[in-house]
Amino acid sequence: MTQQIALITGASRGLGAALAKALAPTHHIVAVARTVGALEELDDAIQAAGGQATLAPMDVTKPDAMAQLCRSIHDRWGGVALWAHTAIHAAPLTPVAHMDAKDWAKSVEANVTAMGHLIPYIAPLLGTEGRAVFFDDAEKDAKFHGPYGATKASQITLARAWAEESAKSGPKVHVLTPRPMPTATRARFYPGEDRSALTHPDAEAARLLALLG
Repeated sequence: MTQQIALITGASRGLGAALAKALAPTHHIVAVARTVGALEELDDAIQAAGGQATLAPMDVTKPDAMAQLCRSIHDRWGGVALWAHTAIHAAPLTPVAHMDAKDWAKSVEANVTAMGHLIPYIAPLLGTEGRAVFFDDAEKDAKFHGPYGATKASQITLARAWAEESAKSGPKVHVLTPRPMPTATRARFYPGEDRSALTHPDAEAARLLALLG
């Protein structure tokens, strides 16, 4: 691999977009998200700063699409140096006893089931030297956060198990805890919150990447 590649799943907005922009000076960004317009805005920002990106408007819950993308990455670059996973489904806040079946199914599919093909597909691209990064941002035992909290906890459990299993052989797997940010998802969870006290995603991306060394 002649060029450092960073794969960002969930790159269209929030922390994912901020990570892509922060990594762009040193990496070619492969940006994965479902929203084409937001990906194009990200590409404009990266190019304006002198970087380059490959846009992949795909749904991470679709195994065939992810298999095709990973094969294309392998054929073009040989692998990736970094995978940052920020793609989520954040169901509306609701009492557990009143969960909507469709929102629960989407939460499980995006936050848990997708890991069943993403990790096996992307791990070979990371090899022994690459890094995978996951983000533990769920409220623990908070009322009305059951669907998101439960499925995100499952995702992080898988990530931590992978981290232990690959500690000696690689790749390095990290679980980081981001500070609260004024994202669209948080606005849905905390309507009316004073957003001036929250950390901007760009600043938080820089802090989290610094933790990786």
